[in-house]
Amino acid sequence: MPILNYTTTIDVEKTMGEINRALARRGVTRISTLYDDHGVAAGLAFTMKTDYGVRDFELPVRTDGVLAAMKADPAVKPAQKNTAQAARVAWRIAKDWLEAQAALIDAQLATLDEVMLPYMVDGGGQTMYAVYRSTQKAIGA
Repeated sequence: MPILNYTTTIDVEKTMGEINRALARRGVTRISTLYDDHGVAAGLAFTMKTDYGVRDFELPVRTDGVLAAMKADPAVKPAQKNTAQAARVAWRIAKDWLEAQAALIDAQLATLDEVMLPYMVDGGGQTMYAVYRSTQKAIGA
């Protein structure tokens, strides 16, 4: 089965706007775009008030991984196996994931900081997931 949204034609900018609006409806106080070394949008950073104070979050959108998955899938047409299409797909997947998390929040099954914990940024600028990974490597797990 091909990767989710692999046929999308929706521009990255439109998807980013949809994500921004969804986050704004849930009380974020700042949203910014993360860029890679080539000036290409590579994720979002946002700030919001949680039960434990104001927290920052960074959600990466890894286009390279999506492109690799598309290239490896024979069901994806060769014309779709390119960086521009991978970016459209990656951002749509990120939007869909955020919408699913928002549904959990709206239904009071979870809080935003609970579902976004891996993406919460610590005082040193690392996500909680990155901190976890470095801790696991340090103990040899």
